[in-house]
Amino acid sequence: MDNEKKSLIKPDEYWRERLSEEEFRVCRMQGTEAPFSGTLLHNRATGTYNCTCCETALFHSGNKFDSGCGWPSFDAPIDDQAIRYLKDLSHGMVRTEIRCAVCDSHLGHVFPDGPPTTGERFCVNSVSLIFNNLQKSGD
Repeated sequence: MDNEKKSLIKPDEYWRERLSEEEFRVCRMQGTEAPFSGTLLHNRATGTYNCTCCETALFHSGNKFDSGCGWPSFDAPIDDQAIRYLKDLSHGMVRTEIRCAVCDSHLGHVFPDGPPTTGERFCVNSVSLIFNNLQKSGD
């Protein structure tokens, strides 16, 4: 698995060919989409939220909640190995950046003000995620 993971760490040129300009800006250059603008903010369907770059499952819909912050929020990742955590000192703040553990895509940040279940709020850019709907047709 380690060799497989390493193969997903690619140069910028690789990602520029595969991602839209906005996806590249957010996922590869640690950008942020405007609050309340993301397509997945109000999504309530059952499924998984996967990495835009490598399609690794990152969050389950059961962990999504409305935090009012303007970005999709989750109280926990799909498993402990899905997310990588980095200290972020940008913008004059101390925050914890979250990235996909497989391809190193920027997802957003995690904050210690989530619901009581975990106390964490994983604040994620919609553009960093692909929703995989697990509901069957006709449900």
